[in-house]
Amino acid sequence: MTLEDFTEFSADDDDAAADDPTADGTTAGDPAASDATTDGVASDGVAEQADSVETESPSSSGAFERYAVEAAGEDDGLGVISVSQGLRVAEDAEETTLRAFVTTGNRESVRLGKYLIVPYPDGERLFCRITGLEYAQEFRSDDATEIHARRQMRRDEFSERDYKFVAELEPMSVVYDDGDGDGDGDGGDGSKRRMTDRVPKPGAVVEEAADAAEIKTGLKIPADGVFLGHLSVGGETVTTAASPPTVDYRLNDDDENGDPLVFRHTLVAGGTGSGKTHASKNVLRQYLDADRTYEMDDGRAARMAVVQFDPQDEYAQMHDDNPEIDDAYARRLEREGIAHGGHDDTVALVPTTPTATYPGEGHRAERVAFTIPFSLVRDRPWLVAGSSLNDNQYAGLVTLLKRFFRDYGDDGTYDQFVTSLDDPALKEELHESGRVHEATFDAVKRRVRGVPGGVFDGDARPITELDHTLVRPGGLTVIPTYHLPTSRQKEMFVLAVSSYLIDDKLSNDPTSDRIKETPLTIGMDEAHNFLADADTVQARKVIGKFTEAAKQGRKERLGLFLITQDPQDIAESVFKQINTKIVLNLGDEDAIASVNIPTELAGKVPYMETGQMVVYSPDNSEPVELSGLPRCLTRHGS
Repeated sequence: MTLEDFTEFSADDDDAAADDPTADGTTAGDPAASDATTDGVASDGVAEQADSVETESPSSSGAFERYAVEAAGEDDGLGVISVSQGLRVAEDAEETTLRAFVTTGNRESVRLGKYLIVPYPDGERLFCRITGLEYAQEFRSDDATEIHARRQMRRDEFSERDYKFVAELEPMSVVYDDGDGDGDGDGGDGSKRRMTDRVPKPGAVVEEAADAAEIKTGLKIPADGVFLGHLSVGGETVTTAASPPTVDYRLNDDDENGDPLVFRHTLVAGGTGSGKTHASKNVLRQYLDADRTYEMDDGRAARMAVVQFDPQDEYAQMHDDNPEIDDAYARRLEREGIAHGGHDDTVALVPTTPTATYPGEGHRAERVAFTIPFSLVRDRPWLVAGSSLNDNQYAGLVTLLKRFFRDYGDDGTYDQFVTSLDDPALKEELHESGRVHEATFDAVKRRVRGVPGGVFDGDARPITELDHTLVRPGGLTVIPTYHLPTSRQKEMFVLAVSSYLIDDKLSNDPTSDRIKETPLTIGMDEAHNFLADADTVQARKVIGKFTEAAKQGRKERLGLFLITQDPQDIAESVFKQINTKIVLNLGDEDAIASVNIPTELAGKVPYMETGQMVVYSPDNSEPVELSGLPRCLTRHGS
């Protein structure tokens, strides 16, 4: 109970209450009369008059005379460090007790996740965030009473001063100035961070973190790098007093501070309508910036090439400008160092089959048709193995292919290979020699004939002759598969081209020097369709290839950029090599659990609006929440 729950009655008031009806028709004999009288106390009771000081001398009217009193100076910060329930920092987070009392006027602006600064006397600052908020009783009273409840139900306002408002804080780092001002990623102004090793003083003023460089230092965000979005808390962008007022989040892209994170691989996970394609385009656009280069083993600085597999025919739009970006918005992007606008060096490299026509109506990018030469199968038998061959049958397929290419060379076609399997003498010879059992031969023959028509040796240039078109320093190559009629055809084109790129990147004797010598990002939308973990020969071969690519990416300047709405379906051996996870809205609990982000951020994922994201990149920064750009940096959508 508070002071407002009490009132005084004179003898005259009691007599009047007994003789006259009350305002709601009850009398003093009615049990409700007592409640009515008590609840009828004026809303400006004793506790709410504490804003002014009254004299004890009554005026001629019998009222107390009031004198306005204002506190000298102004309040700074949100509140102060409290010791009422302990004050402790420890190596074990569960043993840390750090709480702040928040003053009445600041309570509406406080939110879970907000970043705060607590200064030490010597100028160092404790950087922390709010992990809990609670009201506590100001007085030793029980507010779960009939009188208090009914009184509150008849009031329009809530008296904050009757309760303590306490924020529980998680210390994240100690920020201090080293005075070098080298802008080396330590916040951009010479500030650095270390693990929390000091306890703040009782009563220290708690302030909202409002300096962009200090926030970046506290969260270990690089000062420069690839732009992903703006720091936010609870869906609201963090603002500062600087210009621009937002805090940009960037991925390390500098060889001097470790390997660029693009070569340690990226996952973008989000459900339908979450904005993952929009976000992916914006990130890829940064890698294609003319000023962005990467150091190669021979000392050259080369621009990135991006090859993007596109199941929905959306990424070739990156060739065109976004009409929603006006001059004012473009100037804002330039001030923040964000690359924008259509990328002129964009080519749609279109798979060709006799039964499919590529419309390509949503963009103005150049189009080049290609086909898969059957010679690619020589070193990649799994392309025609499908999913039904067992290990013995796969070994038989390898034997048959070796014999075929020995006889026909790299000019041998898929049709010639199928025809060769109709030779009964070949079947008998291999069976009698014990190399391929006749039942195994028949199984391989059936499976090879099941390859969709038109995938190999179509009426277009082979992909192996288009390596300079496929990989171009500073160029974006989009391989659309939306127009292909079957999922099997889409799978074969994607796996054939991606494996060709990976093999040349990892090989000491590549067939294409262009591929080997160019920094390369392979982007794969709907990655779960191609990198699912399954117990089949083809799946094991594919996963093994991509796992090796992920492990060797840093050395070979090869990055994987995987986009999916079902991250739980991606093979674990590939998934665990991914360093940067960009997670947008996901409604599936299994999907959220699979991305393995901190619990406090995972709980926000189902509630995030379009464009909101969580970034978990342990080698880059603390886990953070971001707001993506509201406008796509290139054309997006119809």
